[in-house]
Parts: sequence; structure tokens; C-alpha cells
Amino acid sequence: MISSNDFRTGVTIVLDGSVWRVIEFLHVKPGKGSAFVRTKLKNAQTGSVVERTFRAGETVPQATLEKSEMKHTYKDGEDFVFMDMETYEEAHLKESEIGDRVKYLKDDMTVNVVRWGEQVLEVELPNSVTLEVVETDPGVKGDTATGGTKPAIVETGAQVMVPLFITKGERIRIDTRTDSYQGRE
Repeated sequence: MISSNDFRTGVTIVLDGSVWRVIEFLHVKPGKGSAFVRTKLKNAQTGSVVERTFRAGETVPQATLEKSEMKHTYKDGEDFVFMDMETYEEAHLKESEIGDRVKYLKDDMTVNVVRWGEQVLEVELPNSVTLEVVETDPGVKGDTATGGTKPAIVETGAQVMVPLFITKGERIRIDTRTDSYQGRE
């Protein structure tokens, strides 16, 4: 159990049978009446965001999450197969469990898999990945670093906006949190 007074950004709690992560919180002590905590919570399973107010000192169950380091080994039909780096056990995850980050997932990539009980909540990729450009419009003489951007498709199938001078076959670094180009490798 955790008190609403101990809420911090990133704390996970259980409400109505779901795991919620605290995104924002504000302790309010009005001049009249009792104190309360105004929060913005994000559902870890669905991604929906709600605002909820708790009385100061109110206790709620804290979600115990397990984070394990796993390596993506291969894709088996619709399943993505990961190997636990400590126990060497395999886990099969569906694309829906991984979420939209699947577009940057490649073989032999090490990720963190966050679970609540047996349910996979999130697959955390590294903050940046290096991928090869497999399709983009050809560069033209005169294209500069500050000129603009064009779409490029990388080896995993993801589309990223890159500077005009990037050509097919180059390896680029992509920020997986913002889906943006960071530089060439």
C-alpha cells in the first residue's frame, strides 16, 4: 500500500483491477477544508489518461512491476521471440503486447520487458537505435544539412523523416522516444 502523500511521477498503483502510472501530481492544501492530491494517471495497459483526486493520506495498492532484460532472437509467424538473459527461457510476445515500438525492433536487440504478474505491460527499447536506410529519394547536388527533410524507410520498415543529404544504404541513428533522426553512424 502507498499513501497518496507519497505519490511521485512514475509511481505505479492498482485501481479498479488495472495498473496506472502517475504522470503528474499536485498536493493542494486549501485554506478551508482538508488537503487533497490531484493526479493525472495513465493506464499501463490501454494508454488512456484520466485525472483523479485523492484525499491526503489515502492509501491505495502499489503495483509491483518486474523488469527483465531480454534479447529479441527471431520472429516466429505473428510472434516475436525473446530470450531472458538470466534464465535463458524463451518468451513469445504478440505485436499488440509490444506496441508501436515494434517498428524499431530488430534481431539481437536487447530490451527491457516490464511485467505485472504474468501480463506484459511494456517493452522498453534503447533510447536510440542504429538502422540502415533501405529506401529514400536520391540526394541531389546542393542538398544541405539545413535544407529540409524527406521520408526514409529503414531496415525494420519504419518511416523516419531525414535530412535531404541522406542516401540509400547509409546507417542512421534514430531516437525511439520521439521517432526522430539524430545523426549518421
